[in-house]
Amino acid sequence: MANIEGGRAARKRDRPTAKANKRNSLAKAKLHDAHKKLFKAADAGDKATAEKKFKEFVSGLDKAAKKGIITKNTADRKKSRAQLRLNKMAKAAEAPAEAK
Repeated sequence: MANIEGGRAARKRDRPTAKANKRNSLAKAKLHDAHKKLFKAADAGDKATAEKKFKEFVSGLDKAAKKGIITKNTADRKKSRAQLRLNKMAKAAEAPAEAK
């Protein structure tokens, strides 16, 4: 909140700021949920679900970066780490098959 002594203009400036803050918080919460669902599916070894969740997660990251909610570098870093997790899951799934 702006300084009360700032007057009417400060309070007017607070209104769009609060609205944007709420919108950005909701978007970040959705990203967080998508991230958890993706990693949960990857840890369980469910390849089909993990790939579907990965696409949703990447799409959400790209939209958030486009809107300025997160920076492009942050989105790229999160996408990279998610892809590494999927690759690790796929490699772990192949290893027992090769051992037989």
